[in-house]
Amino acid sequence: MQLTVLNPQKPEQDFPPLNKALREPDGLLAIGGCLSKKRLLNAYRHGIFPWFNPGEPILWWSPDPRLVLFPDKLIVSRSLRKTLRKNSFSVTFHQAFSDVVAACAEPRKKSAGTWITEDIAEAYNKLHEAGYAHSAEAWQDGELVGGLYGVALGRVFFGESMFHTRTDASKVAFASLVEQLKAWDYQLIDCQVQTSHLASFGAEECDRSFFVKLLNQYCDVPAHKSAWRS
Repeated sequence: MQLTVLNPQKPEQDFPPLNKALREPDGLLAIGGCLSKKRLLNAYRHGIFPWFNPGEPILWWSPDPRLVLFPDKLIVSRSLRKTLRKNSFSVTFHQAFSDVVAACAEPRKKSAGTWITEDIAEAYNKLHEAGYAHSAEAWQDGELVGGLYGVALGRVFFGESMFHTRTDASKVAFASLVEQLKAWDYQLIDCQVQTSHLASFGAEECDRSFFVKLLNQYCDVPAHKSAWRS
């Protein structure tokens, strides 16, 4: 099957139907285009996200099944509960977005590279400035030691990446964010693809068609009036 090549000069161009996504590699839907605000928001609204390595064209994905977390189904392990009770970290929201993205872009121990290129970082920082991309930060002794960022549309949060430099810092940031999203009446967290780490928090797989139904149900519902207020 031939993939659709998106025109970088036409960010309003529609994506192909999700059933056109490849089975191998799972969910690859289109290539090319741009990382403009309009293109990215259109992608998330329809269950699509960008992921590509440096030197590759922009690749757009919509895997099936999809990994999601319903906030009221969050699982916090006994060991993490102990860490939370110790108050070893302080958690903030929406306070150090660009720093979180930069930290997420740092190469991991098991990989020398990163998928968060300068273009990706710039695009999501612009989404943040426009009020669509947000972060959670974990601090220890005044130092940013963990966090995550993603995109919010209506009552849905689309997680993108997380990092930690201290044990459990990103777990604390994630669990705290989920509890806050629950308080703001968010209904869904998109975790994209299966990982044992996210599954341990209660994330579960669902059919892509059901995921899209959830997006249609919750993405256009106005966010809680206090959400993401500094």
